[in-house]
Amino acid sequence: MSTATLTTKGQITIPAVVRAALGISTGDKVDFVEVEPGRFELVAATQSVTALKGLVRKGAEPVSIEAMNAAIAAAGAQDK
Repeated sequence: MSTATLTTKGQITIPAVVRAALGISTGDKVDFVEVEPGRFELVAATQSVTALKGLVRKGAEPVSIEAMNAAIAAAGAQDK
């Protein structure tokens, strides 16, 4: 387990082993994501938007706006 100390300015130094595991270096950004109250995860925010290409597969066939609206209305009716 790695530990860091908070300075009087509210800064911490991320331990080298953690930086290596995240693949981050000087100038990179990180996000603090709250996973439950009082508990956060440190996530590297260094990927460019182009890294997301191909993450979501294209549908088999295009869906019309009318079909999307009908699906949204049906899902909304179930929540009530």
